Amino acid sequence: MSEIASPSHSGSAPQRPYAGGPAPLASHTVSRVGYGAMQLDRLRGDRQAAVDLVRRAVELGVNHIDTAQFYGNGFSNEILREAVKPDDGVVIVSKVGAEPNPGGQPHLRLSQRPEQLRQNVEANLASLGLERIDVVNLRRADSNSRRQAEGDQIVDFDDQLAAMIALRDEGKIGAIGLSSITLDRLSHALPVGIACVQNAYSLVARTDEALLELCAAEGIAWVPFFPLGSAVPTMPKVTDEPLVRESAERLGYSASQIGLAWLLAHSANTLLIPGTASIDHLEANVAAGDVHLDAATVAALDSI
Repeated sequence: MSEIASPSHSGSAPQRPYAGGPAPLASHTVSRVGYGAMQLDRLRGDRQAAVDLVRRAVELGVNHIDTAQFYGNGFSNEILREAVKPDDGVVIVSKVGAEPNPGGQPHLRLSQRPEQLRQNVEANLASLGLERIDVVNLRRADSNSRRQAEGDQIVDFDDQLAAMIALRDEGKIGAIGLSSITLDRLSHALPVGIACVQNAYSLVARTDEALLELCAAEGIAWVPFFPLGSAVPTMPKVTDEPLVRESAERLGYSASQIGLAWLLAHSANTLLIPGTASIDHLEANVAAGDVHLDAATVAALDSI
């Protein structure tokens, strides 16, 4: 297996067009259309297919890959370690705050305490084969999370930030991000230096608009998860929206591509990390970065 090297480490990344165009993330320039590795676990029975999928993403100009040790209990990280070459110039972003719960229900358990955050980072480093992870997101479990912390998992935010700062100072992580975070929490954390925010957000789920605006004002990358909605009952699907379907038919794209293109058009600091286990879907997602939405279409979609 090859070890992953980020652009700041390799210095010899091949010149490929950035998927969806370039944008800043921490100290890096990344493709606005990245890849989320969570669904790689669906290819557990065909490891080569998983490697081929990641290689295809890199070929298409994706140099921003989002992962976590708890994706497939390390499987996604192992695939990235095998598939991403030292000279690919890929920026790896991971997250901490949860860990695998093999054989349990649910399949993840919270891991919010400072010493657990450190253990999470160490586990990511080991499975990725890295000495430093470019960006690591602290995934909070409070008022903006689908799963609420209880007992010893209710942890002071400042204690968590202190643990992340220490890991950054030690060189184990390059930059700090936040996930499932509230506006107040982000405002409080700004002096720490926050590289990105990952929250659930899509064309049809925009309750975090003020959070997005603060990120834009502060030069923080906005990385929405569930960018097309979700199967979760409380979150509608973008592709079910009649105006999205009408726009897709009129412009000759899929409804998913319209939903992703709207996110890119809506805010210049938005980076996408749609996940898939299919090369066809991967290629369609990357192609969404080239979709131009005219002003009238954007205005119509904005009204949803």
